[in-house]
Amino acid sequence: MRTQGRGRGRFALRMVGFGLAGVSVATAVLALIAWAWNEPWSGFAWASGLAALVAGPSLAFGRTTGEPSRREALLAVLALWWLIPLVGSVPFVLNASMPFLDAWFEAMSGFTATGATAIADFGAVSSTLFLWRALSQWVGGVGIIVVFVAVFPQLAIAGRQLFVAEMPGPSEEQVAPRLRRTAGTLLVVYLGMSVAAAVSYAVAGMGWFDAVAHAMTTVSAAGFSPEARSFEAFGAAVQWVAIVFMTLAGANFVLQFQLLSGRPRQMLRNEEFRVYLTVFLVAGLALTLLLQGTYGAEALRHGLFQAISILTTTGYATVDFGAWGVSAQTVLVLLMFIGGSAGSAAGGMKVVRLMIVAKMAWLEVRRVLHPRAVLPVRVSGRPVPEDVVRAVAAFVTVYALLFAVLVISLALLGVEFTTAFTASIATLGNVGPGLGAVGPMGSFAVLPDVAKVLLTFAMFAGRLEVMAVFVLLSPDVWRVPRGWRRASRD
Repeated sequence: MRTQGRGRGRFALRMVGFGLAGVSVATAVLALIAWAWNEPWSGFAWASGLAALVAGPSLAFGRTTGEPSRREALLAVLALWWLIPLVGSVPFVLNASMPFLDAWFEAMSGFTATGATAIADFGAVSSTLFLWRALSQWVGGVGIIVVFVAVFPQLAIAGRQLFVAEMPGPSEEQVAPRLRRTAGTLLVVYLGMSVAAAVSYAVAGMGWFDAVAHAMTTVSAAGFSPEARSFEAFGAAVQWVAIVFMTLAGANFVLQFQLLSGRPRQMLRNEEFRVYLTVFLVAGLALTLLLQGTYGAEALRHGLFQAISILTTTGYATVDFGAWGVSAQTVLVLLMFIGGSAGSAAGGMKVVRLMIVAKMAWLEVRRVLHPRAVLPVRVSGRPVPEDVVRAVAAFVTVYALLFAVLVISLALLGVEFTTAFTASIATLGNVGPGLGAVGPMGSFAVLPDVAKVLLTFAMFAGRLEVMAVFVLLSPDVWRVPRGWRRASRD
């Protein structure tokens, strides 16, 4: 009992320590690689030292021997996704001479797997720094899936207790053991997908550096590319490979696990996956028809590629869709609001949440005619608990309000409306590119500094399901845990 008491209140510190220790090791390795390649390396060395400086005391004072409270688990997640991008911005400042806000924006975009870039001149960025961008997205993607399937459901964040109901193990299991088991399973699947994507890209014609970098940003549904013009720089075979792996990356991790376990039929039995696949194919074919006159026989490839790229919030581009007609761009903007499947690395509101909202609306219409009927919302044949329905409704409401505030704020800062509108949803939904000045071949570096700060927060909030971030406004979060006070007296 005494050991458990000492662990109470220090879980967040321990997790931050582990996270920053990992960043310290990774940046130290990259410093050696940069030195071997005769590229700027001091930024990685400083980042490694800074991360180690904070990680040491955090690991020394933190404890994971006791089961963390909900507040501790939540604070650990929020602190990790705030502090790691700050440290991760150091190589961009020192190695690429980027202003701090641009560097912080770039690092946050990386670790939140957004893909929006503030780099204006790709020719001035070293290969090692491109590798750091890709690695940050790969780590951010695997990290957020672990949080989605192992932590948030137990904390009832934004209705996620429903979305991973098929995950192996009891749904009410405590956070710590579930976190350890899920992380192990996830890493095997995630690594397998990454290796398969890298090999497939290389076989399709990519060089090995590009293949590895793009594999990391494909399986994480993130979208950073070492090429300024994204996938436009590669041939049709490479683009078809990307379509396949983006589709898989946007599916629920549980379904990915079942697919690799030899149970592919489970994917088609899942209602969310069927809707996700339907949205992708309908949007892809609609774009194909709209682009037929411009691209001819290549319209199908460009239509399917951009549909799945935006739906999964990966954000790659085969062409500058900023130059498309209004109808085709409208399809892409609608996809930005949807996102991929719950329990995947994709951003957005998620398919299953919008399914629940649509079913709620239809049932309310039916209740007008049958006011006494019991009409539960069902997903995959199972009734959705009322608390989950309420959580989903609250999430969608807060998400929409935050989006509106962002658009209005950017417009008041003098940002052109198309740019303000799409930049807001591209960052809040972790999509990456928008339209106007922040299109697929553009850069967020052109925006005012205050706008960059707002959009950096939008990436952070969108990645962590919005509701989790706004919990910080509650005074209860900032009270010192009693267990920590007892441990301090001991």
